[in-house]
Amino acid sequence: MAVQTPSVQPAAPVAVTAQPPRRRSRTRLTAIRFARNRTALFGLLMLALLFLMAYVAPLFYKWSYTDLDFNAFQQPPSASHWFGTDQTGSDLFALTARGMQKSLVIGLLTGVICTVVAAAVGASAGYFGGWTDRGLMWVVDLLLVMPNFLIIAVLSPLFQGTTWLVFVVLLAAFSWMITGRVVRSMTLTLKDREFVKAAKYMGVPAPVIIFRHILPSMASMLIIDGTIQVGTAIIGETSLSYFGFGVQAPDVSLGTVIATGTPAAPSFPWLFYFPAGCLVLICLSIAFIGDGLRDALDPNSSRAKARKNRKSPEGPTT
Repeated sequence: MAVQTPSVQPAAPVAVTAQPPRRRSRTRLTAIRFARNRTALFGLLMLALLFLMAYVAPLFYKWSYTDLDFNAFQQPPSASHWFGTDQTGSDLFALTARGMQKSLVIGLLTGVICTVVAAAVGASAGYFGGWTDRGLMWVVDLLLVMPNFLIIAVLSPLFQGTTWLVFVVLLAAFSWMITGRVVRSMTLTLKDREFVKAAKYMGVPAPVIIFRHILPSMASMLIIDGTIQVGTAIIGETSLSYFGFGVQAPDVSLGTVIATGTPAAPSFPWLFYFPAGCLVLICLSIAFIGDGLRDALDPNSSRAKARKNRKSPEGPTT
């Protein structure tokens, strides 16, 4: 009698469900795209070094911007005076660092104020419409046709002896109008979207809809505009201070330092080229950072597509 052994069936393969890839947050994706941009990283590093030069280096430097060295008049750069001295014996490195402090703070504050005012006015005009839109746009058109440089130059002497924050307000008051128009145009499109209508039907107040739903949808544009406004404000402050309408003595800014060294530039070039070079580096680094933020916040930019195509070449066609 033959004994039949049962055949051993191979075990059925266990189906392994593929885990969905973890989604990265928008902030992390923006940081990754920004980190891939070498030009933007270079601008960020250069701006950080300029901030260290303006705020940290004076703490360890033996000369202050108010000190006078009566044994060194218009001396070239040396170990004792890194950027040399001017005709009064003031240390140029200390003056430049102090001027950078003022220019950077004024530029940052002006940029933030301009972006906030433009966002609030433009979004309100586009969302409410009607008389609110016409009244706010009338103010915008009026400020656009006014010669802001001349108005600030005329008003600045009236506030001599007061805080320099008044100068920030004057700069910001004439720098937000174009951005406000852009925000208004984007708001006219966004207020017809489904999520805005749903919030309106649920009884959400209009200010909450504007600041919680509409403005976050254009955050990338506002961030980029803020960086541009910072660079523009620094140039504007320097120009006004150069002509004597900005920061007043005994305080200094990059504009006043450059204006003092300009007449002596042919004979004593360090009086002009060191502060002017710092101004160029500040504006250049801010421009690099703004360009990097634009590419990082816009995945459809040409640079982002170029990097994506280089990393994923096409396979062989069949």
